[in-house]
Amino acid sequence: MKMLLVRKFRVLILMVFLVACTMHIMIDLLPRLERRGPEGRPGCSCPPPAAAPPRAAAPRWPSKHTLRILQDFSAEPASNLSSQSREAAERAAGGGGGAGGGGAAAAGRARRLIGPGAPRPPPPAGNAAPLAALFEHPLYRAALPPLADGDLLFNVNSDIRFNPRAAEQPEWQNEDHHEEFLPTGETSIDSYPNWLKFHIGINRYELYSRHNPAIEALLQDLVSQKITSVAMKSGGTQLKLIMTFQNYGQALFKPMKQTREQETPPDFFYFSDYERHNAEIAAFHLDRILDFRRVPPVAGRLVNMTREIRDVTRDKKLWRTFFISPANNICFYGECSYYCSTEHALCGKPDQIEGSLAAFLPDLSLAKRKTWRNPWRRSYHKRKKAEWEVDPDYCEEVKQTPPYDSGTRILDIMDMTVFDFLMGNMDRHHYETFEKFGNETFIIHLDNGRGFGKYSHDELSILVPLNQCCRIRKSTYLRLQLLAKEEYKLSLLMKESLLKDKIAPILYQPHLEAMDRRLRIVLKAVSDCIEKDGYDNVVENDFNTDVNTVTTER
Repeated sequence: MKMLLVRKFRVLILMVFLVACTMHIMIDLLPRLERRGPEGRPGCSCPPPAAAPPRAAAPRWPSKHTLRILQDFSAEPASNLSSQSREAAERAAGGGGGAGGGGAAAAGRARRLIGPGAPRPPPPAGNAAPLAALFEHPLYRAALPPLADGDLLFNVNSDIRFNPRAAEQPEWQNEDHHEEFLPTGETSIDSYPNWLKFHIGINRYELYSRHNPAIEALLQDLVSQKITSVAMKSGGTQLKLIMTFQNYGQALFKPMKQTREQETPPDFFYFSDYERHNAEIAAFHLDRILDFRRVPPVAGRLVNMTREIRDVTRDKKLWRTFFISPANNICFYGECSYYCSTEHALCGKPDQIEGSLAAFLPDLSLAKRKTWRNPWRRSYHKRKKAEWEVDPDYCEEVKQTPPYDSGTRILDIMDMTVFDFLMGNMDRHHYETFEKFGNETFIIHLDNGRGFGKYSHDELSILVPLNQCCRIRKSTYLRLQLLAKEEYKLSLLMKESLLKDKIAPILYQPHLEAMDRRLRIVLKAVSDCIEKDGYDNVVENDFNTDVNTVTTER
């Protein structure tokens, strides 16, 4: 009897094992089966003939007919109210309507709101174009030192034709061959795609020049180029997607996680805060207004999750996380350390989602970058403090350590400190430089998604490097003074600049007002340093001797 029970137990274990193996094989084959047509024809995603009886059970994905209906609805300008929460949208539309039974009425109200695709009001006519006036100011027209061959990231040989297929992956397949980007055979740099023009324009002193027309064209490409491939970016705490375009350019996509008016919850630690897509967009514009030009071009875009992510990805891990929500919206969550679960899924309305697209820097195989630990890095611990938080003389130790003991690196850190404080960004643990230029080059301001989280609070600890070191570039100091003047008010300049983005408005008005407030705090900190140590010991003159430097008294 005992032996019989043992045999039955073994048979049971074997059956469970076989069932598990069968389920595993079916899951692996599911993506392939999903792409087969209803009649079993590979590669056909056509709907079944009209005579076929409807299926009783709901399929895993909606039919192509349903998806077309969803796409048609989502293409309407008012279908993605990205800059407002649902409650705020209802208030703006006239209020009323409970959560229970007013779905149709709420949809009608929502469609009357101005959507991201609608025409935006022009800047105020009072001071016609303050942004254009700013860029004409002498402080924004100072010339760079003459560029030698060693100051250029790439020495371009105009005799070499651009051939995107040279770097093509062997497994690359594009169904629409007739729409692919094809080189014309011209040898002029003008024939290069805009992302390549951006790359070859990088030099020792800047990512791009002040009036480089390729940058505006690249921003347009980020929102209009056809997306041909999508994959999850490895590493990082939150979901990011690498998108490849038809012209072989690439960009990093950060999807929308918070509405514009939401603040970071007060109980969130800085290292578990959301990464905001609109913060990446605003950081690019702020960096340009400060004349740093150290943030790669970033633009906002409405992405169709079905057609431009799910249908073009070859990443099975990403594909498997798509589902239909109870509200009949397309959702996905991917894989990452934080906020990648069904509880934190990214859902479209119904299948469109907005996000930021940041242009890629040159591939590391072509232009190596060096990663540096930020001396004022936070502890990233719930209880421990970093050394700089407890040692008021910490900067003296930093200034005796390479590369901060010579050159301009310490001044670059001060620029980055001002930049982060204006945004409220506490998450600057590392930074990067181009290896070719050694220590005499600028810091690249990457990964700014945790900025603009709180408009009601100014995090003074971000300013500690400036308060401890009491050093700042003269050019930076004069521009900050200029941006504090009423005719060049930072918040107005940012508002005008951000209106150019396709998913404007980018920032909630209190965030713009917070930047003006924080700018005054920065100038007060510099003023205190000058009073304590003297102007010449605090303000470093970085202008060339042949440049006619003007003050902001103009």
